[in-house]
Amino acid sequence: MHPVMEMRDVEFAFDQKKILDGVSLRAEQGDRLVVLGTSGSGKSTILRQILGILHPQRGSVFFQGQEVAKLERRQLSQMRGRIGMVFQYAALVSSLNVRDNLALPLEELTDKPADEIEKIVDEKLALVELTEAKMKMPAELSGGMKKRVGIARALVHEPELILFDEPSAGLDPVTAVVIDDLILDLSAKTNVTAVIVTHLMQSALKIATQMAMLNEGKIVAEGTPDEMRASSNEIVQDFLAAAGEKS
Repeated sequence: MHPVMEMRDVEFAFDQKKILDGVSLRAEQGDRLVVLGTSGSGKSTILRQILGILHPQRGSVFFQGQEVAKLERRQLSQMRGRIGMVFQYAALVSSLNVRDNLALPLEELTDKPADEIEKIVDEKLALVELTEAKMKMPAELSGGMKKRVGIARALVHEPELILFDEPSAGLDPVTAVVIDDLILDLSAKTNVTAVIVTHLMQSALKIATQMAMLNEGKIVAEGTPDEMRASSNEIVQDFLAAAGEKS
């Protein structure tokens, strides 16, 4: 059986600067794979490779056993319909209310009837505990609420994989914990596979089933949260110390 997502020895450079240097990762069904690294380490490039927005210059990326770079445009579009994306700053359409933000991808990309779309919108808003915000505009929402709407929108297609780009970025510590708890809750309820990129060790240790430390385009350490806590790698130790996790 294929992993849901796999990267094999991926290399990618931009303007002669190597962004990814032999990166190999895999996420099995139900995994929460957290890729940890500083800003500019290549984390977001990994998400773009999975979505087929960027292609490896060497190596391969697979989704459900299919090599992403070899998919034709129509196949690529279908693949993206099976992947949910939660953007760093929610990326809601500011002129649409919450209901319409969730309904938009269903209205544009499916032929579902209006009553079914309404049911899906209500169901996903309930999952992120935002039923009361259905008719609000993005400008009326807090940062944490926007993030939850973004997660709900990523779920409307019942994806097989969800990608999270810095889910706690820009949030106060209390709200960041709420988002971490929500990711864990959704994972328990849906068994969806997730790839999460973040620079926050505390968040990573809480939500990950598997972790990978990315530094200057290379995976320098990987394992379970407990294995990462026990790692002797200096970069991992620096992240642990900054998060108050170092013994």
